[in-house]
Amino acid sequence: MQRGVPDDPAAGQPRRGVTRMFASAVPGATPIITRELKRLPGVQVTEVGFDGRADLILFEAERAGRESLSRLRSVEDLFVEVGRTVRSAGDNPSLIARRVWRPEQVEKALSAWSQAVRPLAGAMTYRVIARVRQERSFRRTALRDELSRSIAGGRPRWKAADPAQIEVWIGEYRPGHLVAGLRLSDGTAQPRAATEAERPGALRPSVAAMMVGLAGQPRRNLLDPCCGSGAILGQALAAGWSTVRGIDMDPAAVAAAGRHAPGATVWRGDARELTLPAGSVAAVVSALPSARPGSPAGQPTWLAEVLAEMDRITRPGGRVVLLAPEIPAGAIGDRLKVTASRQLRLSGTTTTLWAFDRL
Repeated sequence: MQRGVPDDPAAGQPRRGVTRMFASAVPGATPIITRELKRLPGVQVTEVGFDGRADLILFEAERAGRESLSRLRSVEDLFVEVGRTVRSAGDNPSLIARRVWRPEQVEKALSAWSQAVRPLAGAMTYRVIARVRQERSFRRTALRDELSRSIAGGRPRWKAADPAQIEVWIGEYRPGHLVAGLRLSDGTAQPRAATEAERPGALRPSVAAMMVGLAGQPRRNLLDPCCGSGAILGQALAAGWSTVRGIDMDPAAVAAAGRHAPGATVWRGDARELTLPAGSVAAVVSALPSARPGSPAGQPTWLAEVLAEMDRITRPGGRVVLLAPEIPAGAIGDRLKVTASRQLRLSGTTTTLWAFDRL
């Protein structure tokens, strides 16, 4: 125990030979990602929560599990845990910071970070991000500043910077329960760049990966009939689908999708009139456009016509995965059976992730 720092009732001890980690995800995605984590060798999910902006999934991973985490594209970020604590053990940002940033725990976390990201240097740059569920006792900025002081005290050659080589996150994943970790990222840790593929209205890569995962094991062909800038196409190619195709009415979207998913075949077309043979695709995966006035999606019959075409071109035993706020029962044909629906919170808006089996 550090001098002047009380024992942490939340810390406990991990199982021998495992590394404590956690992942952040879009709100509502926890059940899907938990299932994906449980399929990885040597991974055991221990707790789940929400830090006010993102879902958090805490887990322990053996070496084989850590190596297989690179295949997990449906999470927003991965972290190696530094420490955890509770507010009730002294609801004070200085004490909380010192309880989660203990030398022995830090050394273990940095060892795992250096194996996953890059070798450590004597002098590193760092940045602290803090999220709390309530600010009655202290503001999150106070916790951020106190954790920065603890880091500077233990690592005098490290310098605060933005962007930085190492990002240290601390979040209150359940009321009164906090966890801190080092973000695992390639290269310099920094806020997500506003790339063309992630422009306003574009699908988040983690959600696209989640949708592709719900389509099942990669097979011969997958279609996105409202492909936008190609987020789903790119994730399908990365997952191992051999033939990936996209269609969109907007020529600018078709051009963008061709750039962002160069291994896919993309053309301009109408999702209500797909020029593909019946039963010719194994999976249809798509984020449907919003029903804004003047758009085809705003027409009352548009959704039913699109679903009818998806039904027609998907082979029996195939899968249809859609992102849409609402799909009325009357728009779903007899041969599409709803197998899952999950509400997600994206950019402050609630939508639903749907999965259908093609009978």
